[in-house]
Amino acid sequence: MFSTLLATNVPPAAVEPCVQLRQLNHWYGSGSNRRQVLQGVDLSINPGEVVLLTGPSGCGKTTLLTLVGALRQVMDGSVRVFGVELQGSTRGQRQQLRRSIGMIFQGHNLLRCLSAEQNVQMGADLLPDLGYRARRDLARQWLRAVGLEDHLGKLPHDLSGGQKQRVAIARALAAEPRLLLADEPTAALDSRTGREVVDLLKGLARNQNCAVLMVTHDPRILDIADRVVRMEDGQLMDRGQGERLWGAGRLPDTGREAAEG
Repeated sequence: MFSTLLATNVPPAAVEPCVQLRQLNHWYGSGSNRRQVLQGVDLSINPGEVVLLTGPSGCGKTTLLTLVGALRQVMDGSVRVFGVELQGSTRGQRQQLRRSIGMIFQGHNLLRCLSAEQNVQMGADLLPDLGYRARRDLARQWLRAVGLEDHLGKLPHDLSGGQKQRVAIARALAAEPRLLLADEPTAALDSRTGREVVDLLKGLARNQNCAVLMVTHDPRILDIADRVVRMEDGQLMDRGQGERLWGAGRLPDTGREAAEG
């Protein structure tokens, strides 16, 4: 079901990473309430790579996603996305960059006055030279891919939490992003649906050369990752560990065998 939507030619791998973070620092508050939430973060992500970001709640994972997604102004350090430096960037530059980034939030962020189909079509609206009927058909295809073909006309208040999450996922994928940022995308999903969704994201990375950075606490999906990175207290811990364990055929923190292929 998923392969039909993702059947595209894979472009040659880019030489440069699509995401590069160098000595990234970020603070919240001011004066005596000022608190540093990111400390000296270095991270690179290549096109087509799936990176899972794990760590305890409140350690800075979501803040990192919003900075990479050009939703916040970079305070200190360097954030380069598709070669665009976000340190000192203008609002217009960040808005333009976000057209190439798909985002899946924990809070769904669906428009309450729009149906599931219309919410997903908002993602397709970002695609150039695509007529209304084509955008509508694309929205329906993605809703079918996440198992919601019978809920096209429902408003968000008529959907369960898991169904809202799947609408948000379909909306992000309908925009055909070059970078996908996902904050706990399987948190509200049962094990079967969660598995289908992460397989869909992995297919997007493989077939469209889309980079995926996903925050998760779900140990069931670690096997889709090319790399698992752990964050604690605003810092990335043992940045090379995920790659070494993956290369050795085992996943960090699980003891399970890594999936082949």
